[in-house]
Amino acid sequence: MSSAHTFHIPVMGTCFTIDSPIRVARYGISSVISLVDDSLIEDVRKFYANRYNEPFTPIEKFDDDWRARRITAYLDLVDRIVKKQMEDLKKTAFTAGTEITRYFEFLPENSPLKASYRTMLATKDAAERTVLENELRSRIVPGRIDVNIMTKLDRPNVDREGNPLPEQFSDALAALRGFAQSALHAAIELSAGFNRRLYTYIEEFNDFYADAAGNFRKEIILKVSDHRSAITQGKFLAKKGLWISEFRVESGLNCGGHAFAGAGNLMGPVLEEFKQKRQELTDQLSSIYLEALKLKSKVIPAIPPSFRLTAQGGIGTFNEDTFLKRFYGVASTGWGSPFLLVPEAIQIDKVTLDKLAAAGENDIYLSDVSPLNVAFNNLRNSLSELRKCQLIHDGAPGSPCLLGHLATNTEFTKNPICTASRTYQKLKLEALKALGLPKEEYERQVGLVTSKACICAQLGDGFYKNIHQDKKIGTFPAVCPGPNIAYFNRAASLKEMIDHIYGRINIMPFPNRPHMFLKELKLNLDQFTRLCADKKARAAETKDAAIEEFRQNITDGIAYYRTLIPQITEETEITRTSMLNELNACARRLALI
Repeated sequence: MSSAHTFHIPVMGTCFTIDSPIRVARYGISSVISLVDDSLIEDVRKFYANRYNEPFTPIEKFDDDWRARRITAYLDLVDRIVKKQMEDLKKTAFTAGTEITRYFEFLPENSPLKASYRTMLATKDAAERTVLENELRSRIVPGRIDVNIMTKLDRPNVDREGNPLPEQFSDALAALRGFAQSALHAAIELSAGFNRRLYTYIEEFNDFYADAAGNFRKEIILKVSDHRSAITQGKFLAKKGLWISEFRVESGLNCGGHAFAGAGNLMGPVLEEFKQKRQELTDQLSSIYLEALKLKSKVIPAIPPSFRLTAQGGIGTFNEDTFLKRFYGVASTGWGSPFLLVPEAIQIDKVTLDKLAAAGENDIYLSDVSPLNVAFNNLRNSLSELRKCQLIHDGAPGSPCLLGHLATNTEFTKNPICTASRTYQKLKLEALKALGLPKEEYERQVGLVTSKACICAQLGDGFYKNIHQDKKIGTFPAVCPGPNIAYFNRAASLKEMIDHIYGRINIMPFPNRPHMFLKELKLNLDQFTRLCADKKARAAETKDAAIEEFRQNITDGIAYYRTLIPQITEETEITRTSMLNELNACARRLALI
């Protein structure tokens, strides 16, 4: 699947990129929609059906296969809207400010398509220019309308009477089915863990198998934080005749949303391993894959399979972006958090936008708000956080559980409930009070309980706030920015952000911002410090193998960066010297932990 651009907009929360394809795909920009919240998806479908005069028939909860059908209906609507936008764009004239001119002006400077565009602009002969204009129109492609499934969010579902539904109606499997049955020619991004049941289910849909020319109607993107995970999951899928078209390497801590710290694996060394072992990985997986296709009597593609390598998490400058592509062979880079400041591209309410623009390093922190018990990058003064603190102050902690996607706890109830819910927190706090714990320990435990927030609903609240529609309890948007947001201090237009990515302008006013690799290293040192503190609190009689692995990975990463930094020629010599000094400081800090 070709793309006009060398960056993409990753999935962010449940609502931030929910309609990004409608906003940016006509300019050739690919983005990723979250499939977590089908209630939100249904409401967004209604909104855009009305806006584009499309027929809308509600798909109610507990209707037959409601979750999958809601997702299919929305994705098909987005597909139709984008196709209509492309038709309209191609009809516009090549004059200043038109949609087709924006399409070509947005392209990277080294794009062959942009070179052809410049040739057309320089052509004086009217007839020849018309021929070139028509050729350019024929070469325009929209950005991809990709989707994301967090594989571990696979709650079983029940019917209207509360009876359990068969496993194919679980959250993750129904979401997959919704995408698979859509008209999209796109990719599904699998993230946040290995779900064997979900991966096995992919086998049932023909769109995931290649045709004779090696083309896929539906591609698989696997988001990974290390090479080992790519091999394990890649082999599992290859044995089923399923090919991973893209490995998307994401920094565990230097990105937005849930922060999967891993074991101190740093992006530079991980990308280096992919670079060095790329052909080996291709050969391993393709051998298994082709054999599986034979056993299943599937079409054997004439072209040997290959995969794209992409990267995301913490990228903030043109130099960083360029280095990743030059040195590691990265095909595309994901720019997430910076786009939270681009309301043209994503769905965000004005209050949250202004708070993010004003946020500094201390305003973005790694929190315990997620009921998944995975660290979550959070904004201290988001409307969600302020609401949570107010409820605690009022003596009524916890939230109404509107969606239940994160309801997994059965400590007090037969049916799973969410640890951010008012029901759970009331029961848990009563149980803690009955234990008679020392005051300091009791307060610590209370803090852990009440820290949880309703992110599954509130990450979608920005949409409702934007369309001035309160939903049951009003709107208290949560937001999940990566640490990189602290180095941008204002909202930006789509053109400004694209120009920043491609080095045509610089909208980052912080010249002393740490390089993305060093920022990630420091975040991992913070995490390692927390792990060691937890180990001391537990009183460690034996060595903690996970901590030793974490230390070794950071040690190896520092050694790797010592040899890498002199090769980052995109930066000045002064900058590289400064990076080495920061690296030495990190090494000294590690030695003291």
